[in-house]
Amino acid sequence: MAPVLLSATISAQGVFSNRTQVILEKVIQDYPNHFYNIKGELISQALQTTRYKSTVQLPGSASSVVTLVSSGNEGSGWICTVLVTNSFGVAKEKYATIYGQLSNSIITTSGQKTFILTGQYENPAEDKKYTSIVFSLLPGVGDMKKLKVELSLREEQNSWKIVLSVLDREPKEEAQGALTSN
Repeated sequence: MAPVLLSATISAQGVFSNRTQVILEKVIQDYPNHFYNIKGELISQALQTTRYKSTVQLPGSASSVVTLVSSGNEGSGWICTVLVTNSFGVAKEKYATIYGQLSNSIITTSGQKTFILTGQYENPAEDKKYTSIVFSLLPGVGDMKKLKVELSLREEQNSWKIVLSVLDREPKEEAQGALTSN
C-alpha cells in the first residue's frame, strides 16, 4: 500500500508544488556539491568562513547567503532570511504558511532519488523568543542523513525574523554562529 501511495503522491507533485518548495528543492539538489552551483558574488571572507550571495532565493525574501566554513569541522549552508517584521502576528502567519508549503513535500534529487520533507509544527508564542522546526528527508539514507533543513522564527532587536536554512551537518557551536549569522 505504501509504494502505491508514494507513487500517487510523486505523480501529483506538479499539482501540489509551490515556489517555496521548488526553490528549496534546487538548494537541496545542490547540497552534495556544497552549494557550489548556487554560489553568487562573494560577500565576505574571514579566516575560516566565506560568505556568498545565493543565486537562488525565495520570492520576496530579504536575503539568501551560501556560507562555507573551513575548519576542523568543515561545513556549508544556505541561509535565507525570509521575513523581518515588527509584527509578531505577521511573522507567525508567514511562519505557518511556509511550514504548510514545505511539510510533506516531495523533493527529487540528482539520480531521481525521491524524499519526503517532514517536520513537526511548533506553534510560536510571542513570549517565546525562538521557535524552530527541523525537517527531515525520509528516507534518510547516505549523505542525506547529514542534511538539516530548519525553519525558525526568532526575535532580534525588537523585530521578528523568519529564517529557512539548509545545513550539511550539525555544526560545532563556533561554526553555528558563522553559518547562521546573516
